Amino acid sequence: MFAYIVRRLFLMLVTLFGISVIIFVLLRVVPGNIVDILFDAAGFVDPADKANLERELGLSQPIVIQYLHWIGGLLHGDLGYSYVSEKPALEEILPRIPITARLAGLALLFSASIGIPLGVISAVHQGSQLDYALRVVSLSGLSLPSFWLGLLVLMASVSLFGTMPIFNPNPKTWLEALTIYAVPAMAVGFRSAALTMRITRSSMLEILRQDYIRTARAKGASEASVNYHHALKNAVLPVITVIGIEAAFLIGGLIVTETVFNIPGIARFLVEALRWRDYPIVQNLVMFIAVVVVVVNFIVDMLYAAIDPRIRFGE
Repeated sequence: MFAYIVRRLFLMLVTLFGISVIIFVLLRVVPGNIVDILFDAAGFVDPADKANLERELGLSQPIVIQYLHWIGGLLHGDLGYSYVSEKPALEEILPRIPITARLAGLALLFSASIGIPLGVISAVHQGSQLDYALRVVSLSGLSLPSFWLGLLVLMASVSLFGTMPIFNPNPKTWLEALTIYAVPAMAVGFRSAALTMRITRSSMLEILRQDYIRTARAKGASEASVNYHHALKNAVLPVITVIGIEAAFLIGGLIVTETVFNIPGIARFLVEALRWRDYPIVQNLVMFIAVVVVVVNFIVDMLYAAIDPRIRFGE
């Protein structure tokens, strides 16, 4: 197990290094940089002024030197300065991480707490009217875009209460914070809940057909014990994979939801930084998302071994 963890940590470092190179190169390959955007917006281009600005921002240096400066600063905790606000990139990014993390965490909690129980119920009552109704709900969740649901929620709020939810970055109580994040979290978590429900149902149906399930029933085990102790415990591995993927996706995939609900999270900030070619912000945000994805996948693998004793990574 220790050898496996060491190998995985090494592969994580190699993966992050490759991602950093890809991010850096792709940003420079895209035509135009912030200097071009600023001069185009001004309506004139003075070659001398443009060259001076590029030199001040370090954009005139060879791409290898620029990459080494960025990685060197990253390893020392220096993320550089935003080209737009001229503030340290760390000061721009850090306040937005908890906002997106709370929204993604609530959406994931909603997804798991709704999707897994409904998936089990649908599998246990396969072919019943309840099963068909739950399958329709799951298909609806996969079909309806989260931003459309968000707009419907905002329209319903205005129609019923004459106002819409207003984001407050500094809620005074946990109840106020829950109220602020609950609506967008449910809007974006509905799709994840539908996916979790379908995966849970499919996995449960496969497990319920196994011989050891019939053996458990033949020995007189109750249906609750068969469904939740024997079947669900073995059917949960694919569900954990989906939840892990959704957790990584939600960190960077909340762009539309944050825009609709006017939430200043990292996903919305990333789009704004891309529009302005704010390289320090884009590079560091994408690296942060990459780290989250890699770490979540590592945690999912560790959960496999903790939940299923048959899995031994060291063998």
